[in-house]
Amino acid sequence: MTHPSRTGGQILVDALKIHGVDTAFGVPGESYLDVLDALHDSDIRFIIARQEGGAAFMADAYGKMTGKPGICFVTRGPGATNASIGVHTAYQDSSPMILFIGQVGNDFTDREAFQEIDYRRMYGQMAKWVAQIDRADRIPEYMARAFQVATSGRPGPVVLALPEDMLTSVAAVADTARYQPVQASPSADQIDHVRTLLAGAKRPLVLLGGGGWNPQACADLRAFAEANALPVACAFRFQDLLDNAHPNYVGDVGIGINPKLAARVREADVILAIGPRLGEMTTSGYSLLESPVPKQKLIHIHADAEELGSVYQAALMINSGMPQACAMLAAMAPVDAGAWRASVAEAKAELLAYQQQPPIFKDGQAPLDLWQVVQQIRAIAPADTIITNGAGNYATWAHRFHRYGGMRTQLAPTSGAMGYSVPSGVAAKIVAPERTVITFAGDGEYMMNGQELATAVQYKAGVVILVFNNGMFGTIRMHQERTYPGRVSGTVLHNPDFAALAKAYGAHGETVTETAQFGPALERALEHARAKRLPAVIELRYDGDLITPGATLSTIRANALAERAAKT
Repeated sequence: MTHPSRTGGQILVDALKIHGVDTAFGVPGESYLDVLDALHDSDIRFIIARQEGGAAFMADAYGKMTGKPGICFVTRGPGATNASIGVHTAYQDSSPMILFIGQVGNDFTDREAFQEIDYRRMYGQMAKWVAQIDRADRIPEYMARAFQVATSGRPGPVVLALPEDMLTSVAAVADTARYQPVQASPSADQIDHVRTLLAGAKRPLVLLGGGGWNPQACADLRAFAEANALPVACAFRFQDLLDNAHPNYVGDVGIGINPKLAARVREADVILAIGPRLGEMTTSGYSLLESPVPKQKLIHIHADAEELGSVYQAALMINSGMPQACAMLAAMAPVDAGAWRASVAEAKAELLAYQQQPPIFKDGQAPLDLWQVVQQIRAIAPADTIITNGAGNYATWAHRFHRYGGMRTQLAPTSGAMGYSVPSGVAAKIVAPERTVITFAGDGEYMMNGQELATAVQYKAGVVILVFNNGMFGTIRMHQERTYPGRVSGTVLHNPDFAALAKAYGAHGETVTETAQFGPALERALEHARAKRLPAVIELRYDGDLITPGATLSTIRANALAERAAKT
């Protein structure tokens, strides 16, 4: 069989279409002009971001939203280094993603040519596979493998370097078939073992997290929890794996965990962990579960066999994808839940109590009540609203007080990467234009990728962005006051007028300083986003002393000074 001769760039774009790609994100570069030219005649949307970090975050968000690899194109050197933050986030978040990097030509390799970097060494520890395609006739092979690796087992990022001369060379080569993700599945004996351990439990707890979930897996998990009257918690920033209004949902196990839920984790006799890595954030610094052998009987289900036993030696370790495991759990004969049935309602009541208005706002002294801000969002926005955020204490207001409506209503980086909020919000609105998207962004965090507001305007992505402006890098300031009380250094910010800046971009912009202003401002922003298909920014100016729902900076400082005085 003969095949038409094509340039490397055309072969690559044809492969993208075979593997079901409909959208790619990136920043253009002369190193992959032939790809851009091939995209011109394709039906693949190429979303131009304003910085490669933003483009990579968008690709990560696309992977989370769709379960398909998010595609990102960047140029060599500076483009590749900028994009690395998104690759690291995709790796820690278990998001399927493929980053394509334009590379110097093969005739210039290993001469420290203009913007040359060895990507195998650079990305070696933050991607599932890193390779360079040196021959155009091998592009279909590399592409098929890239999609296979990104989606099989534990999902994650793949990096492919594309030498410039390879993309312009011509080859006659056959295309491949579409990739087929491969996942392990539990054995019948393993499911029987799960049932035996649950049947002997008195204080079981289910913990959800990780990548590789889909709507059916979430539905099967819900059926399993209902049939066995099991309390279900979600790992750090995976709160949307079960509708938070569901009676069996009892909270999130992450930063700022409900102390009563933390006690339930410690006191559980059986923990069924489905999907999470059980990393630092989810285990409160590896304290909720002792390492290497937890006191609780741990059943750990994870898509990556190498993750199992890497930190915790579980009583039962099952290598499985989430759809495969949850389908078999849903089909499992229910156990007698008499020993713990009442605890589900008790744990739910503890969660609802923890979500009540915090004491720092009850005296009415704070002009802008951030708890009320979240209550207004819950009252006004649809239940399937997608909430995105980056890293920072401001995100606690969403994590603790918002009720995520189920998959996929939360986009947030478990890697703790600042700058994620705006790009992920823009990507979410591009992927699902019919849904409401609200972004929580800190003032320092917003300024890292806030320029992607221009991308939102260009592509009519009507995301609503809330900028939490307290004039500081709040999380670092909080740690600073705990460790070096009263010695403020490097954490004070001078910010622009965010509402005016939004208008300069062509977006809607408002500033809110009092609680009563927020509800009407949110309704105007949502209407603007819906009617004009353009983004809106609401700047929330509030007292920086209100650093978390449970503490003020002044209290943290006073406690730290008192503790220091007691030691002297």
